Amino acid sequence: MGLFLSRLYSIFEVFSSEKPARILMLGLDGAGKTSILYKVKLNENVHTIPTIGFNVETVSPVKGVSFTVWDVGGQDKIRPLWRHYYQNTEGLIFVVDSSDRERIAESREELFGILQSDEMARVPVVVVANKQDLPNALKPSEVADSMDLHKLTGRKWYIQAACATTGEGIFESMQEMAKMVKDYKSYP
Repeated sequence: MGLFLSRLYSIFEVFSSEKPARILMLGLDGAGKTSILYKVKLNENVHTIPTIGFNVETVSPVKGVSFTVWDVGGQDKIRPLWRHYYQNTEGLIFVVDSSDRERIAESREELFGILQSDEMARVPVVVVANKQDLPNALKPSEVADSMDLHKLTGRKWYIQAACATTGEGIFESMQEMAKMVKDYKSYP
């Protein structure tokens, strides 16, 4: 246990003396981006409305770790504006509604479109397979297969089952993002 804690501490040491890491949170409309952001920020469920524009919050999901999270609206008319948020991004959280099987292909197209940008080269990705509490939800492995995540080469990626309303998987996704951002920052 002591070794685990010391390793965890060393992973997050890099964040303590630096400004917050810039994290971009994207995904289709209704995926749960804003719910996740405020679950992390306030540890409570908030009533959300569709995000027109963006929400930005500084959060500390893990002791010694600080992120500035940019939650940008996911409506199809807003998506062309996503590229304006790419600069200086150190991590991407891409939120998927696991229960909306009809839009998984659309999520895949958007994710791969984002990652083609030069500004997003090597940026680590955490795919949050949200809404796992719903009966029709795809398992994370099914989301990964449907979205062709195995084709993500040249970058670190991770998929996490989650439920924004209960908080299940949210902490774990932030922990994984913190580890990957540390590696990203230390890469020459």
